[in-house]
Amino acid sequence: MKIVLVLIFLALSACGWLPKKQAHDAEISPRLSTGIELPPTKDRILALAISEWFYFGRQSVIYDGDKESIPLVGFWEDESPYAQRINQYWRAVGMPERTGRNCEQPWSAAFVSWVMATAGVPKERFPPSEAHWMYLSRIIRNAESPNAVFVPRRIHDYAPRPGDLICASRGSSITPPFVQSPFPETIEHTKLHCDIVVEKHGRTLEAIGGNVRNSVSKNILKLDKKGHLQPIARRPWFLVIENRL
Repeated sequence: MKIVLVLIFLALSACGWLPKKQAHDAEISPRLSTGIELPPTKDRILALAISEWFYFGRQSVIYDGDKESIPLVGFWEDESPYAQRINQYWRAVGMPERTGRNCEQPWSAAFVSWVMATAGVPKERFPPSEAHWMYLSRIIRNAESPNAVFVPRRIHDYAPRPGDLICASRGSSITPPFVQSPFPETIEHTKLHCDIVVEKHGRTLEAIGGNVRNSVSKNILKLDKKGHLQPIARRPWFLVIENRL
């Protein structure tokens, strides 16, 4: 039965290469039709991710093979009040001195950590982390636990769903063995990026992440015929974290 999630817009409170743009309305209450029943915690994760995307101006990045386009440019990390909004993400990982104006510090892991913590996910299940490898290492180590709610899955074995995380390497830091067998020591101190899957339509996947082209952005991706992620040059996906909450 299809349900509609009425998302609560959080009206709290971009060192980049994109051309500046006209300000546009971010005060629209977003809605999401998932087509599936969602438990409350997963419901909150999706609501928070999407409301932050609306707050930052609904920037979307479309990946088509090795091509990338941004039909709508949102608000950037170094602008007010968005720089201070990012400060809230950094506070979730114990770094209150940082804001969006610390452009040399990637804040995508802080964004994911803030969403999980604010949605009520206990720290022992998803430890807030300043870098993606930190929480992924813990998740991989705990994967065999009967109480595990976040489970690592290889991209060729599992089709991602709303609430899952999809992860890519940044640069060439991931070695080929990790793609076949996710050992936590393989990813320690590596440069990674993860987004939160929010919607899926046929072979199109939509995922929201922080620090994507200087903003909280929605990434629109093409899946293969089996519904699996396809690694591309700009986003070499290698891992899905299944969310069983």
